[in-house]
Amino acid sequence: MKDSGYLALSIPQEHGGAGLSLRDCLAAQLELAQGSGATAMVAGMQLHLFGHAREIRPWPEETFAWLCREAVNGGLFNNVSSEPLMGSPSRGGLPDTHAEPTADGTGWVINGHKTWTTGGKHLTHMIVSARMENDPAWLLVRQDTRGVEWVETWGDSLSLRASDSHDVYFKEVVVPASHLIQRGVTPAQAVPSAWFPMIMSAVYLGTALAARNTVIQFALERVPSALGKPIATLPKIQRQIGEIDLALQAAQALMFEVTGQWTGEAENRRKLYPRLVAVKYLITETANTVTDQALRIAGGLSLTKSLPLERYFRDVRAGLMQPPSGDTALEIIGQRAIDNIKHSGLEFVL
Repeated sequence: MKDSGYLALSIPQEHGGAGLSLRDCLAAQLELAQGSGATAMVAGMQLHLFGHAREIRPWPEETFAWLCREAVNGGLFNNVSSEPLMGSPSRGGLPDTHAEPTADGTGWVINGHKTWTTGGKHLTHMIVSARMENDPAWLLVRQDTRGVEWVETWGDSLSLRASDSHDVYFKEVVVPASHLIQRGVTPAQAVPSAWFPMIMSAVYLGTALAARNTVIQFALERVPSALGKPIATLPKIQRQIGEIDLALQAAQALMFEVTGQWTGEAENRRKLYPRLVAVKYLITETANTVTDQALRIAGGLSLTKSLPLERYFRDVRAGLMQPPSGDTALEIIGQRAIDNIKHSGLEFVL
């Protein structure tokens, strides 16, 4: 991954990356996820981090350039934010992880516990959220820093087991003052980003496409003795595969249509966000439905590891937990639909 330059796809060209658009990064993620959803998840954390940062520039330019160089030279990054009590950082609130000045004033001492840290010990750099008095802050911590301790909590998870999304503890971790990346929130950060939900959505869509391909190949090769020919010749199997394919075509088309309009500018982000939420919701629901249908087509064999279908089925379930999801997503979509009619001047008589 490092040698191919994949991890630098979203890094600006002026800082040594490929500078690909969001849409093009999604196309790459879609292909990678068909091979390994967990690998695409780990890589996606770096893609969304730098893609979003290049749009809103929340850090000083010299800091951003430095982090880009670290990534281009082989670094593997992730934002480390989720905590046991706080849950998803998207819900707001200050982290329990805290950073205090060192006694000599030359650095920061970090103490805290983070969960769902995708990449685990494979990460080389972590951008850790912490509280500084009453301010949110983000600090760079290298993997090999003294006091960084990992607890492997992810091995028996339902989804994406190979993503190594373990817990990490920071115990009296000392970093230099220059590793304070940001303190406080910039106005640009208040505007929703497309990068995280779309990069993650591509992982689940790619996994669902892999399930489609696998079950089609299975149907072509499965020849029951009573039938004497592949089950792919049966109209009912063709209909079920048709349902799978149609659902995936619709989800993929919407994803590329909406992200093709994304510019990253503030007004564009506000305008498109409800449609991005719709993309994320449609993809995760479609991926869950499609992988379920694939299991049904393959029958009992799909419950074993002789086919990867059970893994695809498990992996896409993680998308249901990542924001925006569930009722929150539908409320955002519904509110935009209501506002569009409300402000268009249209009247309907029942």
